[in-house]
Amino acid sequence: MAGRTAESLLGPDDPVPFELFNAEGGSPFLLIGDHAGSTIPAALGDLGLSAADRSRHIALDIGVYGLGHAMARLLEAPFLHQTYSRLVIDCNRDPAHEEAIPASSDGTRIRANRDLDEGAKAFRVGMIHRPYHTAMANLIAARTDAGRETILLSLHSFTPVLNGDVRPWDVGILHWRGRADFALSMLDQLRTMGGIVVGDNEPYAMDATDYTVPFHAFPKALRYAEIEVRQDLIADIEGQALWAERIAQAARRAIA
Repeated sequence: MAGRTAESLLGPDDPVPFELFNAEGGSPFLLIGDHAGSTIPAALGDLGLSAADRSRHIALDIGVYGLGHAMARLLEAPFLHQTYSRLVIDCNRDPAHEEAIPASSDGTRIRANRDLDEGAKAFRVGMIHRPYHTAMANLIAARTDAGRETILLSLHSFTPVLNGDVRPWDVGILHWRGRADFALSMLDQLRTMGGIVVGDNEPYAMDATDYTVPFHAFPKALRYAEIEVRQDLIADIEGQALWAERIAQAARRAIA
């Protein structure tokens, strides 16, 4: 694996590294899914993982693919999402970060990611990570050139139990620097709905470990929110539709 060339990392039968749904969506919102995909390039086999592990939360944000498409329709917004598994390369990490190509995740060792040379890492960055973020930057730039605002909504899901700890939240809104006012307004809107346990920078807090929102939103002073939904709540079409409506409603009210 380490010796493969960049040209052979993604073969003719492998999908492109990102997809853009509803590209003509006219609202200010741009939906993104850093971990929506679970594909592994054929050249990397199964990464040394069982089928069960490749379908767990360590490999993708369960439910985000369907949630993003449902929200894109409700909000008339584009949905740009990653095709490949976060275990191939995590597009919400700086490429130089040790977690960008994890050697283990939630107690599971990723055998194919151990002891990679710099060339093998660079191939994953160049063929998967960089094209995704270039597409995002180009989309934002085109919208700006057209006089359109972009509000970045980064969609994620989280496992109900991590390292033995039960997580009580249904949904969390993450924020940090930059134009966090929109994220805080969304937080308030979700709290008014009742019957929902809403986390403020829970179950994760946005910080320097995050890459996508800090890289794209902060320098351009874009309004943003990183949204975490508990994965068991959006594991099927019905749950995705319900939470898409709730989050879309909160987003519309927050912008108003």
